[in-house]
Amino acid sequence: MQAAAVYPPVMEPRLVLTTKLFAPARRTRLVGRPRVHERLDATLETGHRLTLVSAPAGFGKTTALGDWLTGLSQRHGHVGFGWLSLDEGDNDPTRFLTHLVAALQSSGIDLEAAVVESLSTPSTTPSTSPSADALSLLVNELARVAEHQPARQWIVVLDDYHAIGSSDVHEAVTFLLDHLPDRLHLVVATRADPALPLARLRSRGQLCELRADDLRFTSVEAHEFLTRVMGLELTADDIDALEDRTEGWIAGLQLAALSLRAVTDRDEIAEFIGAFTGSNRFVIDYLADEVLARQTEHVRGFLLHTAVLDRLTGALCDTVTDGVDSTRTLYDLERANLFVVPLDSERRWYRYHHLFADVLRARLLAEHPEQVPQLHRRASGWFAAGGMVDDAVRHAVAGGDFDHAASLVEQAVPDMRRTRQDGVLLTWMRLLPAPVIRRSPVLSLVSSWAGLIAGDLDAAERRLDDAEAALAAGARDPELAATWVDNEDLRMAPAMVAVYRASLSQARGDVAGIVRHARHALDLAGPDDHFVRGAAGGFLGLAAWAAGDVEAALSTFADAVRSLRAAGNAVDTLDSTVVLADMSVAAGRPGRARWLYEQALRTATTGGAPYPRATADLHVGLADLDRERDDLTNARAHLESARALGQRGSITENQHRWYVVMAQVCAAGGDQDAAMRLLDQAETLYRHGFYPDVRPIAALRARIRIAGRDLSPARGWAEDRGISVDDEPDYLREYEHLTLARLLLTDGGSRPLLRFLDRLHTAAVRTGRHGSVREIRMLQALAHHADGDPKRALTTLGRSLLETPEPDGVVRLYLDEGAPMTTLLRQAVAAADEALRSQAQRILKRAATPEPQDAPPERLSHRELQVLRLLATDLTGPEIARELYVTLNTLRTHTKRIFTKLDVTTRAAAVRRAHDQGLL
Repeated sequence: MQAAAVYPPVMEPRLVLTTKLFAPARRTRLVGRPRVHERLDATLETGHRLTLVSAPAGFGKTTALGDWLTGLSQRHGHVGFGWLSLDEGDNDPTRFLTHLVAALQSSGIDLEAAVVESLSTPSTTPSTSPSADALSLLVNELARVAEHQPARQWIVVLDDYHAIGSSDVHEAVTFLLDHLPDRLHLVVATRADPALPLARLRSRGQLCELRADDLRFTSVEAHEFLTRVMGLELTADDIDALEDRTEGWIAGLQLAALSLRAVTDRDEIAEFIGAFTGSNRFVIDYLADEVLARQTEHVRGFLLHTAVLDRLTGALCDTVTDGVDSTRTLYDLERANLFVVPLDSERRWYRYHHLFADVLRARLLAEHPEQVPQLHRRASGWFAAGGMVDDAVRHAVAGGDFDHAASLVEQAVPDMRRTRQDGVLLTWMRLLPAPVIRRSPVLSLVSSWAGLIAGDLDAAERRLDDAEAALAAGARDPELAATWVDNEDLRMAPAMVAVYRASLSQARGDVAGIVRHARHALDLAGPDDHFVRGAAGGFLGLAAWAAGDVEAALSTFADAVRSLRAAGNAVDTLDSTVVLADMSVAAGRPGRARWLYEQALRTATTGGAPYPRATADLHVGLADLDRERDDLTNARAHLESARALGQRGSITENQHRWYVVMAQVCAAGGDQDAAMRLLDQAETLYRHGFYPDVRPIAALRARIRIAGRDLSPARGWAEDRGISVDDEPDYLREYEHLTLARLLLTDGGSRPLLRFLDRLHTAAVRTGRHGSVREIRMLQALAHHADGDPKRALTTLGRSLLETPEPDGVVRLYLDEGAPMTTLLRQAVAAADEALRSQAQRILKRAATPEPQDAPPERLSHRELQVLRLLATDLTGPEIARELYVTLNTLRTHTKRIFTKLDVTTRAAAVRRAHDQGLL
């Protein structure tokens, strides 16, 4: 094994590779292509969303686009352009969006910092597409920029789009195409048609296309290329023959020209041209042999050794080839037209033409396979020294040096953890073999965390066992321990094992286990191990919350948050507000919860350091408080703000909350079906192991069923959960018990229920859970009302409304109980107690003035749902009509009704609204 100390230390990771943003520099000797430029000029026509340049490899797509843009910027000063060269790594949606934003910025579009941050935040939920959510904020920002610069247009080129196979990335680009401002145009260069809605764009006149026939050299262009650019002395017949053989295929002409440079005999030239035939792949292989064979040994060795690199610069090539003056060599290769493409105007970075690079790599593997690992390892060391950790890890893995790759990841973990760059960490873990991960305590811990995110608790526990085994092995074998990176995460590893075991206990509802493991973590932590102290202290606070001791939970968790802040975990610090606010609500203080959210939101959105991952969660928390206050308009506004930031803006443990709160808003508006669909989506996103499950989604579903008098599913839920009025009070089951109480109220039999509620009330009072006390007293009042005891009912209702803190923040708790509570509140209005009358009137006023937008929308018919599902595809209107065997006019009628029922005006908006309501 190679020790990590051989390589220079890793600097801060760089997630944006600036060389991907350089358009190809214009060559001094280039064939003029005015006919191609005229076709490309159509890009700027009003209504064109996409220009597709699609042709096989070697047809000059990149060169033609680069030359066109250079001339365009000279002819039209009001046009800005950005360039993004794509590669396999851009199938990661986070990396793609990060570089897309950078390309937009390089075009002259001044984006707000919050937009940039939100689109470069990774998701830890692979099944969730970022398209609509992650790009909504960007679309709004682009519209704002376009509105303020009405005379300007922008072009963004996505080069080598054939490297993209990710459906998430295709969906993101499709969303962008559907919502682009009119003066922003995408240009996609690709070897094959991409999975984008080309038919739809074509039918709407929004697509400009250039194909191989448009790009291939004409006889005139081939003559200019072979004679002026390549400097060959060929007859008109020779040129015509080559143009005929290649059918204008530019790469073939270039390869042929390179070989012909060394041929001086007239007969040999004729013989070569006569033999120039066959498939492209055969021709490339043949000519590559000819080209390489005619290079000097130095140049040939340079080409083969640097073929492992995706991009080239002098210092990197010196390291990989173990040579000198690579900068001069690259310059000479460019001048010789030897398939070297400059990536910046200073000629510092280059890349090989993709076809040429493929041939070089194949030749390297055929001739010197034993050299490939060492070449990759040298590249890895160079990238690591420059802080380009992603490239360093990739080359280390490609070179089979998994131990070095593991060391690189171990070095990067502390920074990645603090900034919550979860997606990058997870990608690296997928690259490393399991045995390498198991040998490292730090990597085993990261792998355990990945198991928690995936909801695989057994896998998470196995990786913790691996971490402990590795630590024990390192204690016995100093040489093994010396291979690990000695940083804070290694020093904290024993304590972090205990922290993660506390998390597993949390997921399994084992409160005693949470406390035991968290205290053990604190015992192992040093005084300056702030992250461990914050994490372990946080679990102690969560354990107190799970046990129902909310006051102790608030105090303990607040101390833990201070430790997280000292550790520099800004995102976790802000997002912990969600927990503190939930605890405050349980303590009966929604006003305190609102203050916490608003303070955190100000911190998250000011000071030049926005944190969209926390910001989205804070908006969802405020929406929940507004919903309880029956301010459904503001609740929806906060939820829309969170949605615009993108689901990927929410950290993993909170991604389900948006759907839960929106479901409750829909239920408050009378749309039970939409609420059920949203809760189904929430369940797929919920992850155990992070917070106590004090409000189980299944129990919330049962409550909504009960409120809508859909009792059979609710009874099935109670039977499945095995709960009854004979259970002992348990805060982790309190939400379920109070849901059962509502179910029993619909069936009568209040006496056993009252005794059960009395026990729950005693437990809540003892631990200071005034939020629970308020709800239990309300249910007791309803039970007395159902039992025919109006006096006790009013007295108990008064205690619910008046003897708990901050009653003005609570409305839906009462309104959601429907007609029985409305009757009781009206009786309270006639009571002698002025304070009770005032509170009852406050709530009844909300019941008497429902918000118009909260009325349940008209349901879609079965046929309309069929149409809606097809509207979410790439099919055009006529294609949908044929699919449904209806006329186009009938389809338009169905579509108009769908738009009306969903309260939208466009197809894209209908699809988004349908997704939000769980219809798709």
